[in-house]
Amino acid sequence: MSTVVFLHGTGVREPGFSALVDRVTAGLTALRDGQRIVPFYWGGTHGAKLAAGGASLPPSQGTARGPAGPEADGADTAAWAVLYDDPYAELALAAVGTESAVERPPGSVPPQQRMRHRLAALAAQGDAPAAELGPGLAGAATELAAHPLLGPASEALGAEDLAALAARSLTASVIGGLLDSDAPVAPSGDLRDAVTERLGEALGAPPRGTERGLGTLLLRAAGSAASRAAVRRRRPLTEAAHPVAGDVLRYLSRGEPLRADLRTLLAGCEPPVTLIGHSLGGIIALDTLVTTPLPQVRLLVTVGSQGPFLYESGSLPSLLHPEPLPAHVPHWLNLYDRRDLLSYLGAPFFPGRVDDRCVDNRQPFPAAHSAYWTNPDVYRCIAKHLP
Repeated sequence: MSTVVFLHGTGVREPGFSALVDRVTAGLTALRDGQRIVPFYWGGTHGAKLAAGGASLPPSQGTARGPAGPEADGADTAAWAVLYDDPYAELALAAVGTESAVERPPGSVPPQQRMRHRLAALAAQGDAPAAELGPGLAGAATELAAHPLLGPASEALGAEDLAALAARSLTASVIGGLLDSDAPVAPSGDLRDAVTERLGEALGAPPRGTERGLGTLLLRAAGSAASRAAVRRRRPLTEAAHPVAGDVLRYLSRGEPLRADLRTLLAGCEPPVTLIGHSLGGIIALDTLVTTPLPQVRLLVTVGSQGPFLYESGSLPSLLHPEPLPAHVPHWLNLYDRRDLLSYLGAPFFPGRVDDRCVDNRQPFPAAHSAYWTNPDVYRCIAKHLP
């Protein structure tokens, strides 16, 4: 009788682990008789825990920040997050409030035309008026001046509110581009607000123009509830999420006791042994086999695992790129799903030693990362390679 040792991934704890083992056992034994499934539950002993009950978490209620208090400040932050993602979101909200076209006296200049002239004059100055934020102001001003929603928004807002809105849009466009470029430094909220007020004045808003505008009030109303809820629920959210990130960090910094326990388990297993590891479990299995010759293990199976990525990035504890895979490591079957953003290829680094097989869990990420064990193709692929 051959042995299959199964290692779970990050964040798995009881009773979920036992249910997962039952599913894996049923999937493999239905296709291949004579397999003894041995679970290795490392999460209970070696998994991450909040040892002091979450004492590192800030309190959910803090001292008010400024006259408006922390809730208003959080809503403001939520509104800016929307604008970084779409600098024209507030413009669109303002345009929604446009009523029927207003008749104007002959010879009068439409408000959008005045704003377009001011935006063109601002663009002519290049990026200098917002130099503290980084490049992109001139291009953002040119694009905003040509935006089709500028006209409808100008009909819904007064000239001062439109100027303040345009300033927020320009600032968000510049900072959003900065964030998309993975720049190592982002401006503080105070710097952002100072530049926005300066741009607003250049476009016709009075001082403190950043606090004006119908659209920003709508954005804040939409964002404030979510912002407050997130702060209030930080503890339960952290307690729910910390095993996933904590397991990875704990293993990478203190992984040897875990590998030692796995070696002890494998020493008592009847050969031939297949070692199956999902996600972080695959990294643990790979590290253990690299560091210690274990001849009873004839097959390594990693499923949705990050071992190849850690190797390429110089983060795999047992092997540093471009060191070769030791000869004593058994054949390696690596299953991945193109939609699983936490799965990687091993064959480009170890040709002839790793068999990368693509499976389709037909789920978007992150569901794709945990859907392997309900995919019959996964079990069929593993069963074909079992010794």
